[in-house]
Amino acid sequence: MSLDKTLNKILIIDFGSQFTQLIARRIRELGIFSEIVSHKKIKNKDINDYVKGIILSGGPLNVYEINKYSFDKKIIENQVPVLGICFGHQILSKLNGGKVKNSKHREFGLANIYKKKESDLTKNLFKKKKTIKVWMSHADQVSKLPQNFNVVASSKNSKFAIIENKTKKFYGVQFHPEVTHTENGKKIISNFIFNICSMKKNWSSKDQRQKLIKDVRYQVGNKKVICALSGGVDSSVVAQLLNKAIGKKLYCIFVNTGLLRKNEEKQVIKTFKKKLKINLIHVNAEKEFLKKLRNVSDPERKRKIIGNLFIKIFERYAKKIKDVKFLAQGTLYPDLIESKSVTGSQTSKIKSHHNVGGLPKKMSLKLVEPLKFLFKDEVRKLGLELNLSKEIISRHPFPGPGLAIRMPGKITKEKIDILKEADNYFIQALKDHNLYHKIWQAYAALLPVKTVGVMGDNRTYEYLCLLRAITSEDGMTADFYEFKKTFIQEISNKIVNSIRGINRVVYDITSKPPSTIELE
Repeated sequence: MSLDKTLNKILIIDFGSQFTQLIARRIRELGIFSEIVSHKKIKNKDINDYVKGIILSGGPLNVYEINKYSFDKKIIENQVPVLGICFGHQILSKLNGGKVKNSKHREFGLANIYKKKESDLTKNLFKKKKTIKVWMSHADQVSKLPQNFNVVASSKNSKFAIIENKTKKFYGVQFHPEVTHTENGKKIISNFIFNICSMKKNWSSKDQRQKLIKDVRYQVGNKKVICALSGGVDSSVVAQLLNKAIGKKLYCIFVNTGLLRKNEEKQVIKTFKKKLKINLIHVNAEKEFLKKLRNVSDPERKRKIIGNLFIKIFERYAKKIKDVKFLAQGTLYPDLIESKSVTGSQTSKIKSHHNVGGLPKKMSLKLVEPLKFLFKDEVRKLGLELNLSKEIISRHPFPGPGLAIRMPGKITKEKIDILKEADNYFIQALKDHNLYHKIWQAYAALLPVKTVGVMGDNRTYEYLCLLRAITSEDGMTADFYEFKKTFIQEISNKIVNSIRGINRVVYDITSKPPSTIELE
């Protein structure tokens, strides 16, 4: 492999942590270019003069499971500053002669660390406090400090929570400074980049736009590309990005699966065909999708069926267009995290996404996923850089499989029609009360149970509607939105009184984790 040789960078070596891209995100927010590589692929010969600092990520491994990871020790012998995070902290300690063992007291979640000494890494971190809260996630810990290392901070169960070898510019933290739960954690990353690596800002959203356009042109060359367009934020940004990159060689295909939100079809055609003048092919495949999904209730099967059918339709139209070699889609980094490892490491799979794990292993089209290392808010900024309207950019996320994963159990046309109405009432109420833009994502779901109710002195036996609204920074973690009681009562009454088929409404107050944002 070879690293980008156009900008000074912080190199992040990924050992399979689900937070690795958060590290890159924090670095980008500080105005610095960073690059992620797998520990399986990076070699010492790949380290060039543009690498000004190295970060070793966390991961689910044990430092003594040598058969499960590979790492060229010479990488940290290039006189380049190194910051180890969690597992990276442990492997940095081991490679320098320290010892790591299974901890008697595992730490998962918030913990207090207290300062032992001053350090360039922790400058202005504690301020006037003696302790700060950090996010721990480990079962192993450093048990013996490497020679010439000092303790900077400790916790109740982690004596070596922050360590340093100032001469070699080696630093290790047992916790995760990149997550928002760690108090002032971004300061640690900032201190490493600017105080220790002596870097100067070299990255912005404009740089990102130019790099992505350049990357797309490099990947597809003069070949034609079809783009899976849903009308959501992600696919809209991908379509506009490719439009800027390759122009007339782009063909957008909008597939009506029958599982879209109310009036979605009209909005997409109006926006992309009439306003943006993008080459749009509209496919009505509602009957095809519902036939394939008949009597299917397992969520993974739903995703696989939808993913496979999407590809069949795209390949069908690719043949009509002729000489199409690529399929572009709006995969984001959280999709990759929940579906599989991003860089070939050991990240755990949570669920398939139709545009990641739901795709067939064999397909004739090669994937173009220019947004796969970005978070939703970064995609929105990119969309504005690409001159997309705020109306498109500010839309709540909508999953590729659509309403199929918002109705656990079997899918029927009747249930789809009921859910479309409930979701439409909910979203419209948010807009009417000026709440829509305060919420990251909101939707209605139809649960696979019926309950008894009373309407006009008559017994009803109808579906239960679940409402979900969450706040989030990047979709990685989320909390439920606290509505006023009057709003919840109003929307509940509206749904029950207006929609035949629903006689009860509940509100989901579960955070992520432990739940995911979508039900399936």
